Amino acid sequence: MEIASQPDCWRKAAELAATHAAALPRPGERVAVTGCGTSLFMSQTIAALRERHGGELGGETDALPASEFPGTRRYDRVLALSRSGTTTEVVDLLRRLRGTVPTTVITADASTPVVEAADEAVVLDFADEQSVVQTRFATTALAVLRAHLGQDLEPLIADAERAVAEPLPDGAVEATQFTFLGRGWTVGIANEAGLKLREASLSWAESYPAMEYRHGPISVTDERSLVWMLGEAPEGLADDVRRTGGRWVEADRDAMVELIRAQRLAVALAERAAIDPDQPRNLAYSIILNK
Repeated sequence: MEIASQPDCWRKAAELAATHAAALPRPGERVAVTGCGTSLFMSQTIAALRERHGGELGGETDALPASEFPGTRRYDRVLALSRSGTTTEVVDLLRRLRGTVPTTVITADASTPVVEAADEAVVLDFADEQSVVQTRFATTALAVLRAHLGQDLEPLIADAERAVAEPLPDGAVEATQFTFLGRGWTVGIANEAGLKLREASLSWAESYPAMEYRHGPISVTDERSLVWMLGEAPEGLADDVRRTGGRWVEADRDAMVELIRAQRLAVALAERAAIDPDQPRNLAYSIILNK
């Protein structure tokens, strides 16, 4: 995985956002963000961040799987994410939308079908990856949108440079069940962290909005569990986890940075189990369907 290169990619993303502002969602637009797999979870994060900013910089935003895009809703712009640029559901959706709504795609390859199908393209070729499992493309696409919303990425980049090398949480590699929790915009980050562990290490990993954790998921938590809070924790939740015997992890920094440590945990777990984290079973770099 290309995990350690993410700080440098985020710097380039900040520069790129300024030169592609016209292709990205504009203040007040009603926007749908779409993708599949990791790109869907980044879409969830982008949508929540954009809504949090309100009309001055953001606007009403939905995050939708490309395969479940509703035909009855009206948007001012559709933003699609696709690292490979060949994902069948995304390509089909952009072709179907052509001429009905402005579309922009963020991708890693300028010579792919999504670029032909979309009205505008933001190409992050410097963030493309050899690994089947996404890491740096996903966070770099998110970094572009955060910079576009006016966020200063430099403090995050400095924290990310530390996160690529610092120790993993105590006892993390020894755990056998993992739950990632988020709130607001970090729910998508939690979903992505859980997916990384499932993909790269075949681990039992789940993710939920933090306030939903008490409504059932806590029942699986015991001394074998690690519960990782991405973002600010609800009052009393850490104590509830500790009473189960589970290990609680929480860091006072941005969830996009903390995702790097979750990616590194996925690699560490894979290595412990003698699994190749870059070529997980049953997965391919791009899902291209025969029709």
